Amino acid sequence: MTAKETIQQGKAILGIEFGSTRIKAVVIDEENKPIAQGSHTWENQLVDGLWTYSIDTIWNGLQDCYADLRANVLKEFGVEIETFAAIGISAMMHGYMAFNEKDEILVPFRTWRNTNTGKAAAELSSLFNYNIPLRWSISHLYECILEDNEHVKDIKFQTTLAGYIHWQLTGEKVLGVGDASGMMPIDPETQDYNDSMVEKFNKLIAPKNYPWKLMDIFPKVLVAGENAGCLTEKGAKCLDPSGHLKAGIPFCPPEGDAGTGMVATNAVKQRTGNVSAGTSSFSMIVLEKDLSKPYEPIDIVTTPDGSLVAMVHCNNCTSDINAWVNIFKEYQELMGFPVDMNAIYTKLFNAALEGDADCGGLMAYNYVSGEPVCGMADGRPLFVRSANDKFSLANFMRAQLYGAIGALKFGNDILLKEENVQVDRITGHGGYFKTKGVGQRMLAAALNSPISVMETAGEGGAWGIALLASFVVNNAKQQNLADWLDENVFAGNAGVEIAPTAEDVAGFNAYIENYKAGLAIEQAAVEAKK
Repeated sequence: MTAKETIQQGKAILGIEFGSTRIKAVVIDEENKPIAQGSHTWENQLVDGLWTYSIDTIWNGLQDCYADLRANVLKEFGVEIETFAAIGISAMMHGYMAFNEKDEILVPFRTWRNTNTGKAAAELSSLFNYNIPLRWSISHLYECILEDNEHVKDIKFQTTLAGYIHWQLTGEKVLGVGDASGMMPIDPETQDYNDSMVEKFNKLIAPKNYPWKLMDIFPKVLVAGENAGCLTEKGAKCLDPSGHLKAGIPFCPPEGDAGTGMVATNAVKQRTGNVSAGTSSFSMIVLEKDLSKPYEPIDIVTTPDGSLVAMVHCNNCTSDINAWVNIFKEYQELMGFPVDMNAIYTKLFNAALEGDADCGGLMAYNYVSGEPVCGMADGRPLFVRSANDKFSLANFMRAQLYGAIGALKFGNDILLKEENVQVDRITGHGGYFKTKGVGQRMLAAALNSPISVMETAGEGGAWGIALLASFVVNNAKQQNLADWLDENVFAGNAGVEIAPTAEDVAGFNAYIENYKAGLAIEQAAVEAKK
């Protein structure tokens, strides 16, 4: 069946993911291969000291992304999209979206990027004896309670961005277990919120006399493969205001970007892992057993089918690189040269390969926002050098690339060295790896581990959530998710692997020691420039 026939006959599958800087739609065929795409570029806003996207921005972005997909399909295949075999919604995890009985949002959406929940996260971590990160939804909720926010008593539903979109399109207040694990700890035995922790939380807030308990307002947890409702008439109009899309399309459970990254890199089996490196970065390693104790830099979340995952999440990755590349773009424009952004990125990234393994002493801190892994509540992007350092373009770019994954190394050293977690394969995906072989080599040096990159990894989370939607309707053999991905999607493809060299590992280790020592400079910058 051709791509055109697949779309015409309603056998294609749609995945949509809300990333930090782009909303992306991917359509796949019956062989789970992408056949059409659409996108919309957006940016978060800092409003009253909190990072947010407005409700209007969310819906305008979704509709523009879908309209772009429709236009691309019409141009490429000459057909109008009327239905799909299944749809999946994914988005950046965590954060805070609370709604009243009229389904109105009570306060602006607070994204994962906010670090204002320190007191709440610390108290909950102590109460649960479990690391509760600043960005988790339960931290945001409890911080609002600690601050006696007036809106808390009016909460009827709290969810994530993916859960919100899914709810509006299907009417179902549900969440995939991977995304749910960023709201509240999950019990791997029940694949649901941890009962004892829920009970402790309800007891903790009982003196407030709210008219709700936690499970009254949290979404129901579903695992990969379960049906999560269908597109309603209202939902169809919300997604496609042109009116061509028909209701009744089944949905998979909405998932977070961590889960879709695992799916897109075939890293849902135990002893596999992946690193997603874009606006933020995070590593995910699927555990054989729980860690010996809680660690503040390590979050325990789950795969979309409920296995425990050690997640090291860093708020910052490529944003500061992008800012520096834009300076080079402005220089080219100033000199009257034609600007090709892909060429600028490629040449600058490749230049980093010519730099010294330790960056000649140069250091870069990419903290556009706070970086909890390194103990920074706020961020100030910095480039640091001394007079005697080897200041060259190659060393500068290498320092930027090292700096983008510096915080990521902190948490992974705990896993790989202190906990002796065993990993058979780590796969990289995201913009950091777009220039062939460069980011891959840097990460191999940082983790002292071979890193694989697949050609398909560039499709990202939108492809991952499309695969999860396909898993709902195309799993005739009733396989588990890992086996289904192996057999039906990847068919033995493990990507291209780059192993670390001794020189690169030694160089990165020297860089990271300077980096750790220089955190005092970063802290001083935060304090000096409020």
